[in-house]
Amino acid sequence: MGFWQRTRALRWWIIAIVMLGTIINYLVRQTLGVVVATPEFQADVPMTKEQYSWVTGVFQAFIMLQPVVGYILDRIGLRTGMAVFATAWGLLTFAHGWVTSWQGLAVLRGALGFAEGTSHTAGLKVVSEWFPARERGLAGGIYNLGASAGIALAGPIVAIAIVWWNWRAAFYVAGALALLWVVLWLRYYRTPEAHRTVSAEELALIRSGQEAHVQATGAKPAVLSLLGRRNFWGIALPRFLADPTWATLTFWLPLYLSEVRGFDLRELAIAVVLPFVAADIGCLFGPALVLWLERRGIALIDARRWTFTLGALMMTSMIFVGGVTSPYMAVALLSIGAFAHQTLSVTCITMASDLFPKNEVGTVAGMAGTMANLGVLIFTLLIGALVVRIGYDPFFIALGIFDLIAAALLWTLVRKPGEDPGRDSGWIPILLGAILSAGLTLFYASGVAPVPCAAFTSFSACDVPIAMRGIWGFGLALALLGIVIEIRARRNRPQ
Repeated sequence: MGFWQRTRALRWWIIAIVMLGTIINYLVRQTLGVVVATPEFQADVPMTKEQYSWVTGVFQAFIMLQPVVGYILDRIGLRTGMAVFATAWGLLTFAHGWVTSWQGLAVLRGALGFAEGTSHTAGLKVVSEWFPARERGLAGGIYNLGASAGIALAGPIVAIAIVWWNWRAAFYVAGALALLWVVLWLRYYRTPEAHRTVSAEELALIRSGQEAHVQATGAKPAVLSLLGRRNFWGIALPRFLADPTWATLTFWLPLYLSEVRGFDLRELAIAVVLPFVAADIGCLFGPALVLWLERRGIALIDARRWTFTLGALMMTSMIFVGGVTSPYMAVALLSIGAFAHQTLSVTCITMASDLFPKNEVGTVAGMAGTMANLGVLIFTLLIGALVVRIGYDPFFIALGIFDLIAAALLWTLVRKPGEDPGRDSGWIPILLGAILSAGLTLFYASGVAPVPCAAFTSFSACDVPIAMRGIWGFGLALALLGIVIEIRARRNRPQ
């Protein structure tokens, strides 16, 4: 630790370790997205697009358990918890190399999804603990660089593995990297107060940069209370609408480029990298723009909202992906979309540490992550169910529109620290749950779905995928939960 003992910027080395962990996290999850587009994999593990959507859907369903993972991290500690879960990433990724059926792959993806639910929750906790408010955006951008960097590395690693060995070797390499990172994490990570090499000056800087509302401690609020707050939904709903873009790029981009644009393995290894290089730049551009706006007198939350809005406007490039004839122009438009998405995504994710106290950040981040992954799950299943019939173009158009709606929600729902947050209310979960359940019912009753239902009364008897049934039930449960929250809020309201 000689160098670490001399530096006064230990927090930046800590976030670099987190970034490296994020790189490996996304390398592990993206390896399948590249492998599945290869003839070698299809020969060994034949799978239809709908079956592939179920495999990715299982992953998203289990990664939605982020609040459970966050609770485990709180119980056993961030350092130990991340070591346990990252070890699970490595071992489960190794096991991917042994699969012979899509059903076995789905089981492994579900387990991997649960283990990987630690990534953003842990990253936000590190940012909240180690950085003053003015540096959190940049720190969040740095660790989020790992998401796009990990995905970008998957293409070349898979290509090299197939050329020199086979597709199974790609999973062995990714799994080994995860286990090596665990050693690095255990060696160097501590909280600021427990770290032996943090300087007194840096510790004072970290403490002095914490806002009063963020420093708040005490008993954690009930989950029902958080679900009734405008600021929670002001973060969760934009993520619900924005995150399907990242999942589409992660899971479906290689298939789209190989099947629709005709890219071979060599071209695919290069083309898949470009959108994620652009995304890396977006990770840094978003926080830099927030900082630039803040220095010109714009409040931190407003600076984040303006940055998100700019990203949403740039995301409209996705609308034109299907309309261009040149495959290289399509890759360019996808790259603009990836840049825009990371510009707005890192801005929204870090707002949890701006708006909520330290003892609530992990819970809020986990629940917002659940909503984000719910959006991903729904969108992924819809792609798998409809892409053969209608193609990819309508989905790219939808992605270009979703973030504009998300920006509007960010401006209307979020209240800045010091402003009246308004009373707790259950109307947002009531409306969202009703929209989810009613929307899926109409989807199957209208004949649009591959297996249409004649009417709502026959919905339960139709051949509806279990994941869709789960989302339908989740919508009903969310609406009922909203009713409970609203009743509690009315009872607690001063007469």
